[in-house]
Amino acid sequence: MSKNPVIKFANFSEKLKNVVIVPVAKDGSVAAQASHIGGEGYIAGLIGKAGFKGKLGATLETYLSGDSGAERLILVGIGDPAKLKNDDWLKIGGTAFAKIGKSSEANAILAVEGLDIAADAAAEFALGAQLRAYRFDKYKTKKNDDKAEAGDVRLAIYVADVSAAEKAFEALQEVGEGVQLARNLVNEPANILGPVEFAAEAEKLEKLGVKITVLNEKDLKKLGMGALLGVAQGSVRPPRMVVMEWNGGKAKDKPVAFVGKGVVFDTGGISLKPGLGMEDMKGDMGGAAAVTGLMRALAGRKAKVNVVGVIGLVENMPDGNAQRPGDIVTSMSGQTIEVINTDAEGRLVLADALYYTAKTHKPRFMINLATLTGAIVVALGTEHAGLFSNDDELAGRLFEAGQKSGEKLWRMPLTKEYDKIIDSKFADMRNSSGRPAGSITAAQFLKRFVGDTPWAHLDIAGTAMDSPAGDYNESWGSGFGVRLLDRLVRDHYED
Repeated sequence: MSKNPVIKFANFSEKLKNVVIVPVAKDGSVAAQASHIGGEGYIAGLIGKAGFKGKLGATLETYLSGDSGAERLILVGIGDPAKLKNDDWLKIGGTAFAKIGKSSEANAILAVEGLDIAADAAAEFALGAQLRAYRFDKYKTKKNDDKAEAGDVRLAIYVADVSAAEKAFEALQEVGEGVQLARNLVNEPANILGPVEFAAEAEKLEKLGVKITVLNEKDLKKLGMGALLGVAQGSVRPPRMVVMEWNGGKAKDKPVAFVGKGVVFDTGGISLKPGLGMEDMKGDMGGAAAVTGLMRALAGRKAKVNVVGVIGLVENMPDGNAQRPGDIVTSMSGQTIEVINTDAEGRLVLADALYYTAKTHKPRFMINLATLTGAIVVALGTEHAGLFSNDDELAGRLFEAGQKSGEKLWRMPLTKEYDKIIDSKFADMRNSSGRPAGSITAAQFLKRFVGDTPWAHLDIAGTAMDSPAGDYNESWGSGFGVRLLDRLVRDHYED
């Protein structure tokens, strides 16, 4: 994995080096502080000759001569500065960083004529650069020579209020670390990252003040987690459940809770998946990765809230001891489940994890994340994750956080008509009811294990792994959910 670039904020008087990045508004205006670069009127002339319109995300690059100290000029379009919103500055920062190439020194002048760009926008720009710099290349013996190692890049960002920008980025940088942790976990191959190894990675959060409890197979049996254990029984790798607690709020405050599906590899079990593309199933723990990354982010920035994160870690394999279609298991809640399809395993893991979280921690709400169904990808593609909830206020806040963060959600229905579909002839319910409304019936299944707790289920199958590369993410594992849920907590639940 690559290291983060070295980012600092500075005033406009410092000397430029190597690469200089200049934002250009849609009317062609640039910062007065950049007007001397290349000689008086040079940038304005360049914009006119090239027909550069300053469209958001557009770039124009040229070499420089003279005594400015810079060797290359990168113009980055930002559109109308007054209309920038949501994750636009993240995109601009990511786009700009991608143009740095092999240079080890770069400068970004964050101002346009008549407008000093706000400190929080500058921090978002910096986070976009940090996230775009991420690479997962630890297993490559030959590195990409087309780009400088991110840890060797020094990016100076020139702003009007240095201390305000530094303060804003201090918290966002920790969120970035959480995203990168989630990406690392998803990108790791399954032969390296099993349930035990994943739990060990989560335990590293103790150094940030997170209380970690790891439940082993004996503990899970004692708790009666027959649904989760049924999934794990076909693998030689034992299951784990990890409970992560961050107590940054008032002692009397109930925690908010996040629950993640952690199937470290999913063959489908006896209901074996097709071989084509099965290698992607190393990412079927994207929900658990997001919860772990979120806990890293919240603890790192010392969030003033009490949080519990619970992840169920299993491997789903077609061993001679694996559960069969037609088996009936008893969940921790006492409800019985007929296993129709062993490839509908994530909901079995979450059933016990959700019930355990509600019963043990009595949270203000629970949000679970899971790469749960291919059906949600059919419905929403890779631009939105599916949102299901029994609570309109929580759903509304999540949707809003998705719009602000750029990790977008779309609400899907939950009704008694869909709930009837998962009834079983032989048990209280069945874990699969076929293709129609597949993502909805999966959510209806989970709903039976949350009781009266306000709850939301995020189906991130289309967004957590192998989603299209974007301006601030080129990684196969995106880390989806960390920034979304950090935004939710920051906006609504901190003291």
